[in-house]
Amino acid sequence: MKQNQIKEPIRKVWIWIGLLLLVLAIVPWYFPSSAVEPIILGFPLWAFISTVFSILLCGYLSWLCVTQWNIVEDEEEQMKGGE
Repeated sequence: MKQNQIKEPIRKVWIWIGLLLLVLAIVPWYFPSSAVEPIILGFPLWAFISTVFSILLCGYLSWLCVTQWNIVEDEEEQMKGGE
């Protein structure tokens, strides 16, 4: 088993940058404390944006898990099947 075939997403800077940007966007620190208007789909604007970025974060993390992680057990199963 070659070590370079195992993906180490924790070492990829772009993953951390994307995660940081999404987390910063989720927290409504950039809205004034009295921001209640406008109302979008029954939510104040800050709550709506926070919900949207929370959903984006879930999608981003799901995508990372599916595409960026190469679990060692998968390679071990392939090796067992190939014997």
